[in-house]
Formats: sequence, structure tokens, C-alpha cells
Amino acid sequence: MKINPNPKGQILITMNQNYTILIISVISFLIILWIAKNRKFETTESVSDAYDTWTSDRILEKLWGEHIHLGYYHDQSNLGDFREAKATFVHELVKWGGLDKLPRGSRVLDVGCGIGGSSRILAEHYGFNVIGITISAEQVKRARELTDSKLTCTFQQMDAMNLQFGDGEFDGIWSVEAGPHMPDKQRYADEMLRVLRPGGYLAVADWNSRDLTQKAPNLIEKMVLKQLLEQWAHPSFSSINSFQKNLSISSFVGSKVETDDWTKETLPSWWESIFEGTRRPKVFLSLGLSSLFKSFREIPTILLMNWAFGNGLMQFGVFRCRG
Repeated sequence: MKINPNPKGQILITMNQNYTILIISVISFLIILWIAKNRKFETTESVSDAYDTWTSDRILEKLWGEHIHLGYYHDQSNLGDFREAKATFVHELVKWGGLDKLPRGSRVLDVGCGIGGSSRILAEHYGFNVIGITISAEQVKRARELTDSKLTCTFQQMDAMNLQFGDGEFDGIWSVEAGPHMPDKQRYADEMLRVLRPGGYLAVADWNSRDLTQKAPNLIEKMVLKQLLEQWAHPSFSSINSFQKNLSISSFVGSKVETDDWTKETLPSWWESIFEGTRRPKVFLSLGLSSLFKSFREIPTILLMNWAFGNGLMQFGVFRCRG
């Protein structure tokens, strides 16, 4: 007796196979598009263009608030409030960097100020007279729009490697996550220290690769680093040791350069930055379908960053010294 095969079962298997092929095709297309449409560093103008776009579409601002940097987590208790963690980061770096020792009215330069979130905290909570500089014209425009006229806080478009200030003009220098965009790390260090007065305080926080001269990256790590550089307009990453050396050998430095690694305290930020999209779905409704697509486009890079920091390929370095 011949048993006929179940035609419905065959149809279901065929449908599942088609769905699998479709999903794989879509994912493959998105990966190819992500790699092909990167934001590889070419000149400082490519950095400016990237931040002009990120600022004008308002996606980062509406999702992450006024601080386009990582948050600081003492423990797991403040998970779920990415914006609060960002503000906590500012206060922690002020304290660690020694800027809290400066009197009210001190002049502080925020190098790579974004849309001014940190600058406004420095002005409002510590009474500093803050000048924020960024290479992005759109960021300057938006920072000015968001800043209350009562705050002692102003913004200018300027290249951090060619600061238009005299020697020793500032009591404090502040820079968060700007270093990876600088093609000349020594010039970046020299310029910040040049405009810092003798005895003034410098506090810098940056994404750093591990010291690749001590442990060369394997094939997978090389591929990850390549994408981390090319997706967000980074010419290169310093290691904590190499940027400490850049500061230490500057002719303008006035004290020993101290460092610390805040990878553990900032690591939750990567997943939290993704979860912000689920916490604020109305953002996508207000900004439209294109914004949803742009947000999804950033997820692979964020996940790579989380992997790199979680596995020791990248480190979150903080640096402090006196002028």
C-alpha cells in the first residue's frame, strides 16, 4: 500500500524556507548597506558633515537628550535612565578631574561640546563661564537655541586642533569623547594645554583602543576596529598610554598626567542607548519613517562598540593634569 506524502506539510516547509531566505536576504542587504554607506574619515570636513546631519535630524537629541556621550553607572541601580546617567557622568568627571576646585566665574573651555549639554551643566551647577567649541555649524546653532540667556555659556564653531584663543586664557579645559575624531593627537593635546593657564585643570574622557603595540589585534578585532573607525568618522583611536604620553610630552603641561579606566562604569551605556528607542517610541512617530531607518542603521555599530569595550579591545580612558 502506497502512502501519499502530506501536501500541507510540504507547503509549510516550503513557506518556512522562503521566509528564512527572505530574512537572510534582508539582513544581508542591511549589512552590505551599512558597510557601503559608512562615514569614513577623510578630512575634518567629513566629521563636520557627519555631525551636521546627526544634529539637523534631531534623532540623537530626542532619543538621548542634550548629552551625546556615555553615561556613568555606579552600579546597576540607575539602569533605565540613560539621560540621568549622562548627567552623573559630568559630575563624576568634574570631581575626578579637579574642576570642582575652581571658583565660580572661572573660564572653562568645552572642546567638542556637541549641542552643549555638558557646557550647560558646568555653567549652571558650578557657576563657570563656559565657552563650548565644535567643528559642526549645526551643533553650534542648536546649542545656542537650547541655552538659556541667563547662563554664562556661549558656543563657537572652531577646530580643536587650531584653537583661536591666546595662551593661558582658561582656568579649566574639558573634553569628552572628542579625541577619536582628531587626526593629529599630539596637536589636539598641545592646543588644549596651550590655552590652559598655569595651575589650571584639564579633564579629558575618551574612547581608546587597548595598547595594540603590546597586544596586536587578531583578524576579528581588526575587522571590528575598521568598522568602529569608519562608521563614525574616526581617523584613529589612541590607547590610554599613548594619549597620556601626548599630554606628558607637551611643552605646555605643568604636572604629572594621571589616568584611569572607566570602562566598567560606562559599559551599560551601549545597551541603554538602544533601549532608549523602546522607551520613547513616540520619537519615531514624530520624526517619521526615515528616522526609524537611520536609528536602526546605528545599532550594528553600537553593538560592536559594546562588544569591543566588553572584551577589552576598547577602553574608556580619563585623563587629568594641571597647566
